[in-house]
Amino acid sequence: MTEATLAVTRRLARWRVPAGFLLAAVVFWLAAPTRSSLIVGGAVAVVGESLRIWAAGHLRKSSEVTVSGPYKYFAHPLYVGSAIMGAGLAIASHRLSVVGLVAVYLLVTIVAAVRSEETFLRERFGEGYEAYRRGANAKGPSCEGGEPSSDDATRRFSLTQAAANREYRAIAGVAVAWLLLFFKATYNGVF
Repeated sequence: MTEATLAVTRRLARWRVPAGFLLAAVVFWLAAPTRSSLIVGGAVAVVGESLRIWAAGHLRKSSEVTVSGPYKYFAHPLYVGSAIMGAGLAIASHRLSVVGLVAVYLLVTIVAAVRSEETFLRERFGEGYEAYRRGANAKGPSCEGGEPSSDDATRRFSLTQAAANREYRAIAGVAVAWLLLFFKATYNGVF
């Protein structure tokens, strides 16, 4: 990746949350939620947030390549969870235009975030991260130099770690978004 491309990618990754707030306002304006779209979309969003909580409860940002919990199965469970949450909120909105907007937003911002994060992890952990991505080391690298500690792959979920990773902000965000859609449905006479 060229320096210019990396700079744009990092900027997009950094602005994904503020851009998400702007998108949320547009989604709220366009949304026409129904009882069933709120139930189905809410359930899908809960699945996405549950995956994020599970991942955040294992993640020790910038200090290791995490290999426990959902990281045993795929490299970016926080982003997968975010995409599922976004899909749930798009379903809850009950508008194809919203589904399209959310899909474009998620594609652009998550791809940028993944590329930016992978560049950082390769710079920070080098061959240790490459080995993890190849699945070459079942225990995975826990520190620079690639030597795993004995508990990396079997680390238990920690709610304290999820809180340290500020996952409560994502929980609050999805709850507020769903409640706003619920209030719009109520205002529109659905309930």
